[in-house]
Amino acid sequence: MLPKVLVINGPNLNLLGMREPDIYGSQTLDDINGKLAELAKELGLELDFFQSNHEGEIVDRIHRCISGIGGILINPGAFTHYSYAIRDAVAAVSIPCVEVHLSNIHAREEFRSKSVIAPVCLGQVSGFGDLSYFLGLRALAEEVV
Repeated sequence: MLPKVLVINGPNLNLLGMREPDIYGSQTLDDINGKLAELAKELGLELDFFQSNHEGEIVDRIHRCISGIGGILINPGAFTHYSYAIRDAVAAVSIPCVEVHLSNIHAREEFRSKSVIAPVCLGQVSGFGDLSYFLGLRALAEEVV
């Protein structure tokens, strides 16, 4: 059985491809997920995808990772900057987690430069568009395979 990784995408990421393409690119979330699935096969991983615009749903999904999930790849979207609930959920399940962002959150508005979630993750990859997801998954594979 292949190690399983949960890919979580937070608020507004369901609008990729039409939302501010100058910042987030023209690819849809389905495009990115499809490429991630291909990479996962190469890395010997199985992926499960989840997207929600609701903080509590993300927290609940992280809690369910306790059984059967070996790692979490998360783009928390705007929750990155203030969701102590998601931060605490990641810390509580003690599962390797990598935070990713399409844009360089440190080069944008000041409020975006702080992540409350990154300190409970293995690391953070940001600013490389969809490549951030692929680099994050490769890093996570080193921990779970």
